[in-house]
Amino acid sequence: MTNRQHENGNGGRRVTVRGGANHVLLDDVAKQIIEQLQEDGRRPYATIGKAVGLSEAAVRQRVQRLLDAGVMQIVAVTDPLQLGFPRQAMIGLRTDGDLEAVADRLAELEEVDDVVITAGSFDLLTEVVCRNDDHLLEILQRLRAVDGVLSTEAFVYLKLRKQTYTWGTA
Repeated sequence: MTNRQHENGNGGRRVTVRGGANHVLLDDVAKQIIEQLQEDGRRPYATIGKAVGLSEAAVRQRVQRLLDAGVMQIVAVTDPLQLGFPRQAMIGLRTDGDLEAVADRLAELEEVDDVVITAGSFDLLTEVVCRNDDHLLEILQRLRAVDGVLSTEAFVYLKLRKQTYTWGTA
């Protein structure tokens, strides 16, 4: 296992990426920066710096390290309804064979937004955003055609009551 440490100009440890591990160790400042960006992904680095006690340049470097380490992404979150995709669904799949290989094949499908390996009555869950019910049916047929998929069950979203990306930094 290898360790890679990102340091600030003072030599202090900021982000440690452990090779082979599934997590990154974050200090309190990195967590505060992430929380600032979760509130507003376009917040200026100077504003974040004032909030966390760093210079604009130091925040810029820290954000880049977090991006490079894969800890976060800065993206535009859209409203599917406003973009002409009124149908969303979570689809539970039962599979046979190599579960991770099936998950990888599903992840290649453009309409599939998320693929999650689960425990319980479904082996996988996928989330899709569709133009209409015919589009959902087409996606279901494509999912069922993937080698290793035994069955699907669609849970159509009727109304979204809460969606958040601010679950914190533990």
